[in-house]
This record gives sequence, C-alpha cells and structure tokens, in this order.
Amino acid sequence: MGAAYGTAKSGVGVASMGVMRPELVMKSIVPVVMAGVLGIYGLIIAVIISTGINPKAKSYYLFDGYAHLSSGLACGLAGLSAGMAIGIVGDAGV
Repeated sequence: MGAAYGTAKSGVGVASMGVMRPELVMKSIVPVVMAGVLGIYGLIIAVIISTGINPKAKSYYLFDGYAHLSSGLACGLAGLSAGMAIGIVGDAGV
C-alpha cells in the first residue's frame, strides 16, 4: 500500500514538474524509484518468513507465529509510512 501510494503521488509530481519545469523531470523520477523499492523490501521479508516455516515439522509454535507476524507488521507499517512520506515529498517536487 505504501509503495502504491508513494508511486501514485510521486507520479503526479513528475507530471506537474514536466509542465512547469521540463528540465527537472529526470530529477523528479527519483521518488518514484524509491517508492518502488519499498515493495521489494516487502517481498524480501516475505521470502525470509516463508523459508523460516518448515512444512515437514509436526507443529508450528506460537512463538514462531508471533515472530513472523511481528516481522511482517514491522516491514509493512514501515513501508506504509515511508511510502506516504515519499509520496508527499514527490508530489511537492523536491
């Protein structure tokens, strides 16, 4: 969600920058790329979590479940807040 919001708002900033100051369009693409990286971070955490689950084990311990949940929440909420911040900055044209 954060990557999508950041990309969308930064895209609006790129479009407005193309109209107002076309020579700075390439500089204003940086927030779009940074917002896209947030989705890759989430994918990396998902792969790490999924490799930590052993399907051949007889049980999935409660501690492991909470550890995986907290790591996913930490990455997701950080990505959401970073995406919103990147979107605001990208829309401003910085």
